[in-house]
Amino acid sequence: MTARPEHGTPAGGLIIFLNGTSSSGKSSIARELLGVLGETYFHMPVDAFHAMRRGPELPHDELAAMLGRTWRGFHRAVAGMAAAGNNIVVDHVFSEPWRLHDCLGLFTPRDVVLVGVRCSLPELERRERARGDRPAGLAARQFDRVHAHGVYDVECDTERAGAVECARLIAEFLPGRPRPTAFERMRANPDTLPQG
Repeated sequence: MTARPEHGTPAGGLIIFLNGTSSSGKSSIARELLGVLGETYFHMPVDAFHAMRRGPELPHDELAAMLGRTWRGFHRAVAGMAAAGNNIVVDHVFSEPWRLHDCLGLFTPRDVVLVGVRCSLPELERRERARGDRPAGLAARQFDRVHAHGVYDVECDTERAGAVECARLIAEFLPGRPRPTAFERMRANPDTLPQG
């Protein structure tokens, strides 16, 4: 059995966690981050895990259960990669409170930089139509829920700044990032978070 690291020593790799609605620009920021961080990072988007799935079309209740297992497996894959000492850039959507609670229980809170990726609803809807690869109204359904926990280490507005500028903002934030982190604050006060 290995000993736990001393307080203040990272238990594993750093997780830069991009949270925002569909079409908010998370994946674009993640791609740019990989080029500006100056260290090795793995980009682990939740969409990549959904893209791995193959099989017959499932009835709604079975599909919902399978999607829940996929998200839980994704969280555990990220936690495992970070625990092995790998730096990770994650893009995900906290549109359901249980996803945030699951991540809070799995990730080492001091090793997570939680980034809020924001954009106005009209712009999200415009991007969604332009993309054509998302169900109509997905961003609108997520809009009020994704940021409901209200706590971030750093935030980006992708309507006012491009992906390169957002990536640089995040990279510049990292060296002097304050403590407690957003994950540390939320773990210390779980009763203040959305439930469900």
